[in-house]
Amino acid sequence: MNREIITTLDGSKTLYIKDLNETYHSHNGALQEAEHVFIKNGLIKINHYQFNILELGFGTGLNVLVTINALLRNDKNHIIHYFGIEKYPISNDELLALDYAKLFDNPEISEIEKKIHAANWGEATEIIPNFFLTKIKADFFDIKNLELPKIDLVYFDCFGAKVQPDLWEKPLIEIVANTMNIDGLLTTYSSKGSLKRALKELNFSVQKLAGPPGKREMINAIKL
Repeated sequence: MNREIITTLDGSKTLYIKDLNETYHSHNGALQEAEHVFIKNGLIKINHYQFNILELGFGTGLNVLVTINALLRNDKNHIIHYFGIEKYPISNDELLALDYAKLFDNPEISEIEKKIHAANWGEATEIIPNFFLTKIKADFFDIKNLELPKIDLVYFDCFGAKVQPDLWEKPLIEIVANTMNIDGLLTTYSSKGSLKRALKELNFSVQKLAGPPGKREMINAIKL
């Protein structure tokens, strides 16, 4: 894919795919979106000491970085296994140009980011004590063939429905639902009607929440 680096409105950078006219994160603020959707309305709502996170898709690694930063900032001593699915990993040159480490006031983040992206695909790597990252190069629909533990928190961060509508319909949502524990939380920036209907049909409790900057609504869904 032909990708270029752009700067979003909060000063953080993201990737723009010209052929799809689509960005990896909100142009209103990549960092703000990640923290609002996946930390404020995701990570901090999980109360288990030990839990598993599934991210669709891993992309630039920003979501795992904000997750680790939040754990360090709040001195959370959890055991977490994080699985990031990505079909098209980005290049080292793109990672350097995004320069996400400078967005955080924690001096540890630079080395943590390097360790995240140096981790071998398909292998669990302990990034910080008790936080294990497994990056998986796969199509989202192949999740059903992966040997994953039951998931407690899903970061549903696929490209938008205007460019990949099939990622927001029932077949993929059902695959994801089948990986999840009862009471597991799915959080996403979208509030698409077909997504809400699919989640309800699959026995999720769906809640509309205020969205990140530039977006009116987002969704939390609890598996019942």
